[in-house]
Amino acid sequence: MTQHHRELPEPADRPPSVQQIGDPGRASYLVTGYAEAREALLDPTLSKNTGVFFAGQPSTRDVHPAISRSMLATDPPEHTRLRRLVVGAFSTGTVQTLRPRIEQLTLELLDRFPEGQPVDLVRELAVPLPVAVICEMLDVPAADRAYLAGLSAQLFASGRPEVNDRASHELAGYMDALVEGRRARLGDDLLSRLIQAQDGDGQQLSHFELTSLACLLLVAGHETTTHAIGNALLELLQRPDVLTRLRANASQIPEAVDELLRLGSPVALTTFRWSTEPIVLGGQDIPAGRPVLVALGAANRDQAAYPDPDRLDLDRGAQAHLAFGHGIHRCLGAPLARAEVEIVLAELITRFTDLRLAVEPADLHWQKTRLVRGLVSLPVLLGARAHPIG
Repeated sequence: MTQHHRELPEPADRPPSVQQIGDPGRASYLVTGYAEAREALLDPTLSKNTGVFFAGQPSTRDVHPAISRSMLATDPPEHTRLRRLVVGAFSTGTVQTLRPRIEQLTLELLDRFPEGQPVDLVRELAVPLPVAVICEMLDVPAADRAYLAGLSAQLFASGRPEVNDRASHELAGYMDALVEGRRARLGDDLLSRLIQAQDGDGQQLSHFELTSLACLLLVAGHETTTHAIGNALLELLQRPDVLTRLRANASQIPEAVDELLRLGSPVALTTFRWSTEPIVLGGQDIPAGRPVLVALGAANRDQAAYPDPDRLDLDRGAQAHLAFGHGIHRCLGAPLARAEVEIVLAELITRFTDLRLAVEPADLHWQKTRLVRGLVSLPVLLGARAHPIG
């Protein structure tokens, strides 16, 4: 059964669950507690429409509107309309039909691994698999996928706003042209279906909305999954006993994925929300008009919700983790991401039975970015294959 923090005594050394950052008149608020994070993610008075919040404020940034005003930065009813038009593409049933193709792509990547040599599981597996999956769904030409993955990574480059902004324009320009070309050559891909989709009033998505959705689907469709795969593999590689247990009991992998996502949350912080009215959260007074950030990774390690939170416990029951968020903005692609992580774990640990880190964990490098938590690389020694190639 999933543990819930209200059923447990409050730890004496638990840090404040909502922290004020900065001077009171200009403060932002960081939510780190599990219960408070769930509450914030459900609170309709915390708006995601940052375009309204930042309107009229001076800025030196030049982010393309297709990126800055995506579905992530909308509230109901606009958000409801946009999400309804695309949610079916990532339903559990739809993802189930994609699993054979995901398995095939995973095996093709594993077949390329050289025996007896270190392999970077981020570069050779965690990046190309999710990119291939979402690009096939959108019918993006194979020759362009590495380029688009690079632009996506540049959007998250911390401390380099000029790189972020330039990448946003390049990505939006590419997707704008892709949408325009697809109108003239409709197929059975996700982008074609979005072009033809209608809401309950018979209205179709505008060209801007299609471009923005295409950008969001490409970036969110692989960035989170890439880090989820890398983080999960790192956690397992540091625990050979758990690897052995999963190798012998593959049916436990789906439940293990929940605990791995909790422990290695790929999204560190949500994008901005802002308080449209004064609220009290976790005992903290938050005035109207202030930015609020939810730290999903910290909430998933809140000891009030998960005793001994830094321990990997396959029997914990972590299905209520917040790695994909919560509420109306919960990650659309969560079922797809879960499927990819499950398939990678199952195929990798059964094909290679002597997986080991090629470096010390302390020598690994992490992405320098505020929003996501992921490895730059994950060098691994594979040992001999348990199964032949093919």
